[in-house]
Amino acid sequence: MSKAKTPAIDRPFAPQIVAEAKRIAAQYHLVLWQEDGEWYGRGLELPNVFGDGPTPAKCVAESLAALTTAVAYLLESGGQPPPPAREGARTEQVNVRLSAEEKLGFESAAKARGFKGLSDFMRFAAFREIE
Repeated sequence: MSKAKTPAIDRPFAPQIVAEAKRIAAQYHLVLWQEDGEWYGRGLELPNVFGDGPTPAKCVAESLAALTTAVAYLLESGGQPPPPAREGARTEQVNVRLSAEEKLGFESAAKARGFKGLSDFMRFAAFREIE
């Protein structure tokens, strides 16, 4: 029985994969913070990918390198990297249980205000509350 050989983890990615990964990672938002004199960064779109450095510039460079590597891995393995947050793609879902009466009330309020759907109305109402 033959098994497919897994590529070595320490080998380089194909140049076209790296180029595409850099293009995608460059569009991601970075979140930076400082603790105990060190700067830390992570991608908003890939929150478990981190970089660090003694200066904000070094931290940004290291965070982008880590994001590029993560995106290259996803591309190489056939995965789909998350779209940049600036594209406004809604990729997360929240489920809320309502009673039948609550649902009717929300649907009525949404329709009265010109919303096409309940989710748009609820998103609008929630963001209006926190502004």
